[in-house]
Amino acid sequence: MFIGRYQHTVDPKGRLSIPARYRNALAQYEGNLIVVPNGQSLEVYPFPEWERLVAAINDQSRFDAEVRTLGRLYVSRAKEVELDGAGRVLLPPDTREQAGLVKDVTLVGIGREFFEIWDRARFVEYERAHGDGIESGFERLSQLGVK
Repeated sequence: MFIGRYQHTVDPKGRLSIPARYRNALAQYEGNLIVVPNGQSLEVYPFPEWERLVAAINDQSRFDAEVRTLGRLYVSRAKEVELDGAGRVLLPPDTREQAGLVKDVTLVGIGREFFEIWDRARFVEYERAHGDGIESGFERLSQLGVK
């Protein structure tokens, strides 16, 4: 599980240092990482978690048009990357471009099995636009039975 926010910088070669807390969480997994743009940011999955997600998608009917579209527009953009000995990942140029990442980024852990990499200014704007929604989010959790 990944939680917290960390501000980092993508270097001119496209490398990004992963925070120590995230590296510690990643240590429990075998294999590389999967990075995939989601329209606003870049999602980063440990390989086994990505395999679970894809398996769940593949459990759906291959004839479902929305599932096929999701495969074409989301799953097909996924790329495998390595965590190097210095705790960095090399983000492919096209993946950085699709996620709008240039230099200053915020890594965001949302308590799930993946974390997000946002362009720092875009995340500030997202938070500004959606910050008032936290109360309605709490209300929704209550409706779902979360105590």
